[in-house]
Amino acid sequence: MVHQCVICIGSNCDREANLGFARQRLAERFPNICFASELETLPLELHSADLFSNQVALFHSEAGERQVIDTLKAIERAAGRCQADTATDKIRLDIDLLRYDDRVLKPDDWHRPYVEEGVKELAPCQLNNNDNE
Repeated sequence: MVHQCVICIGSNCDREANLGFARQRLAERFPNICFASELETLPLELHSADLFSNQVALFHSEAGERQVIDTLKAIERAAGRCQADTATDKIRLDIDLLRYDDRVLKPDDWHRPYVEEGVKELAPCQLNNNDNE
């Protein structure tokens, strides 16, 4: 069975390099991935004023939900993300699975304006991928 996955990528530290790394690794793992435009956002729930770059992406995969999440977390670690970074508010790379099929896994994130904008931008990709299934 093929599952539709919507993710969000974010970084506030060496943003261009880290998001580029994430896009490359994600495309290697999920060749049909489509990326929305990268957006700059203010930090949420952090003490640091460093801006974030965020990007929503959509792909289809036969992988189970846990396997997708494990893949995303492995990409974060490969970019150098570690637990100590959270204490300094330096987020090298954060990749979250927001929706798996019709189930929203992170409702607060799902309703952020930059996520809603990215999902709208990806609507043609969603239709194109559904045509190929």
